[in-house]
Amino acid sequence: MKNDTISPQHESIIANSLPDSRIKIAGFSPDPQSRLDSTEMKYKPIFDPTILFRDETDSSTKRASIARLIDKLNPSVNIRYKRTVEDTYCNVYSYDYCYFSNVYLPTVWWTDEALQKILDGHEVEAIYDDTVETIYSSAIHDWFLKWGASFGWKRIFSIDEMQNKVNTNGGIGIICAKRKQKGLSGHIVPVVPETNLKKAYREDGVVIYPLQSQAGKLNYNYFSKVKKDWWNNELYSSSVFYYHD
Repeated sequence: MKNDTISPQHESIIANSLPDSRIKIAGFSPDPQSRLDSTEMKYKPIFDPTILFRDETDSSTKRASIARLIDKLNPSVNIRYKRTVEDTYCNVYSYDYCYFSNVYLPTVWWTDEALQKILDGHEVEAIYDDTVETIYSSAIHDWFLKWGASFGWKRIFSIDEMQNKVNTNGGIGIICAKRKQKGLSGHIVPVVPETNLKKAYREDGVVIYPLQSQAGKLNYNYFSKVKKDWWNNELYSSSVFYYHD
């Protein structure tokens, strides 16, 4: 018998997927100190005229320009994304990838006080460590659920569907996982279009491990099977898949 009752969990998902027109981007203009060969100003967009934005003419130009972008950002080499003793930079790479793809993903987000002022209709300037603060991958997981729809993100529940959308449309896919232990790093990774040489891993024609690009403990321009379904690791309490055209 069909059950038409919506569970509290699904009510929450539906409520959190509705866009809020009051909210606005938290961020800064590109800064000359924010560079691929530097560890400085990671919370600001890279200032580099040689990095080309995603060409949104059609799906073919989107895919081709994403491949060029990955080659240029080159997370396996560039200093900006290299792991340090203190931290890894999956959030910084994912932010840069989305920024140059003309899609908003926060690298800083409003403080609770600033956010309330915005929702109350006040103008608030982004000031680092005052009205905005760095947002890490576990918090980005929650940001997607609450604010993602306000910036055009759509939640997807199938890895196969996400890879197919990214391939077909040249869109932006993201996997984001929240760490169980508060204060420890989660993880966030772009799902990227397949190329002639770089492929997702499939079984019986279904994507099991999508083609991804990441910074983290290990940095890869492309990977799929090497890390398997990392988002299901017992370290994480939850993971979400989001897509943006």
